Amino acid sequence: MIPKDAVALALADTMLARDATLAGLIASATWAFDHPWPWIPALCEAIHARTAEHFYHVSRDELARIIFELDVFHDAWEGDAPAPHIKRYCLDLPIVPLAPDWLAALALPALPSVGELAQWLRLRPDELDWFADRWRVAPSAQAQLRHYHYRWVPKRSGGVRLIEIPKQRLRAMQATILREILERVPAHPAAHGFRRGRSCLTHAALHTGQRVVIRMDLKDFFPSIPASRIHALFARLGYSQTVAGVLARLCVNRVPAGVLREPAGENTLTWAQRQALRAPHLPQGSPCSPALANACAWRLDVRLDTLAHSLGARYSRYADDLVFSGGRALERAMDRFHAQVGAIALEEGFAVNTRKTRMMREGVRQQVTGIVVNRHPNIARSEFDLLKATLTNCVRHGPQGQNRDNRPDFRAWLAGKVAYAAMVNPRRGARLQRLFGAIAWSAP
Repeated sequence: MIPKDAVALALADTMLARDATLAGLIASATWAFDHPWPWIPALCEAIHARTAEHFYHVSRDELARIIFELDVFHDAWEGDAPAPHIKRYCLDLPIVPLAPDWLAALALPALPSVGELAQWLRLRPDELDWFADRWRVAPSAQAQLRHYHYRWVPKRSGGVRLIEIPKQRLRAMQATILREILERVPAHPAAHGFRRGRSCLTHAALHTGQRVVIRMDLKDFFPSIPASRIHALFARLGYSQTVAGVLARLCVNRVPAGVLREPAGENTLTWAQRQALRAPHLPQGSPCSPALANACAWRLDVRLDTLAHSLGARYSRYADDLVFSGGRALERAMDRFHAQVGAIALEEGFAVNTRKTRMMREGVRQQVTGIVVNRHPNIARSEFDLLKATLTNCVRHGPQGQNRDNRPDFRAWLAGKVAYAAMVNPRRGARLQRLFGAIAWSAP
């Protein structure tokens, strides 16, 4: 006897490949069973009521689950009548629904099959399977068989962060996916990180001159986004479940156990951090990850922006950095506001790092991504004074003795610091640029 769940799956395959009207669903079920069972119309009416106009956007597994959850489906096996059997199996592909207007406007590349995806990436099908880790049960312990290089870097707040750097060929594929697909998908206006025309300065400038600024941080932002969310995102962009799965596997990574054992002492990872890195997740270091993270955080941005507007406040996000600013209404709600943000983040698959939450009133230095925002965007006075002193000493005594941290390219490092200061505060930056221009870099 065929299990009921297998019958539901066979019915789903047949229905998704045919007309989705009520009459069409009845005809599909009758064809699959090769018998006009009297309960078929009631079953199809219940399916049609559950799926309505979204029928072709439901996956075969989701439709099979809907069928299996219906009482009328299980009632078919009750009584004295013979149990229904699937007599015909549908081998046709599911009907692809017309793309909605917003999706058609993106003009994404059409990739109806895995074979065409391989051609688009200029790969053989077996090469695509290799890079997508289609057959590997666990990540390889041998470095030469891995798709990523790994590097541990210290965090400012303590602990370490794992940078997962894709190797050359995989990185080229991810760059193609980014350029041809992900860069065409708009992020929420509140997202300022990893977007053209946006920066940490535009993120901070939005919150200048406010009575109160609240800064919050998302915990383990990239590793907290699992492969299932990436798969669902590509499916939402109109790709079949199979193609979306391969695209997702090209963009996620699983860290080998040997790499996870490297941090020790105070830098030891928690169990939850190890589990997130061990499972397929969004790697920090891939060219696709920032755009994918912004897309996965769309609902989070929508809900937090709405919450901020309800209090007459402003909201923006730079990667994992959440910032809210406003007047008296936000100040009065501060005690409960951070709990509301935390609850929304949890519902959207993220977690707030409560240890990093900062509530800054106008009487103290309000700082966003390292930029002071009390009156206008500015660098901290102590940072400016230190950089000015370093430049002055370089002018007076030569730069050779000022590189106390032994930076490999001290000139480029100083030029970057000066350029950053000029971006944040052009007036102050001009003074620093004059000092930098007066440095004699060539030895006498």
